[in-house]
Amino acid sequence: MAEIQDTQPPRVDISKSSSNVPADGYDKKCIFCRIVNNEMGTELLHCDEEISCFRDIKPGAPHHYLVVPTKHVGNCKSLTKEHVPLVKRMVDKGKEILEKNNITDLSDVRFGFHWPPFCSVTHLHLHVLAPASQMGFMSRLFYRLNSYWFITADQLIELLNSKGETN
Repeated sequence: MAEIQDTQPPRVDISKSSSNVPADGYDKKCIFCRIVNNEMGTELLHCDEEISCFRDIKPGAPHHYLVVPTKHVGNCKSLTKEHVPLVKRMVDKGKEILEKNNITDLSDVRFGFHWPPFCSVTHLHLHVLAPASQMGFMSRLFYRLNSYWFITADQLIELLNSKGETN
């Protein structure tokens, strides 16, 4: 198996992240693959070859966006240390979308992922919620910090960075 050299850019080939996904990174059974492929009529707030963003169909806050890899990537539990740059770019895109929607107070924002088996779609997706202080009771439960079912983007990055260090 080839090793990744330090001279390579910190990008991960997201088309190879899940063994059940065709080489083109599209899973016809995945609702998020279909959304980013413009098959569902969902408005895409951002779409490029790496990252796409759209509104959550069941918003948990006045601004609730989903930032996803454009090509299918499995849920956050399937990620490796190589995915850290992708997760960071997803967070950056979420911040950019918030700024475009006049949300500038990033201290009242929640960025995170549901931890399997508590995610309804297996395509990696970052929840971007703002203002977090305006989330309702159920949303505060679904997107609860320090819970078994929701992990912040920073916690995921820390977890991924620690993978392989204790071998």
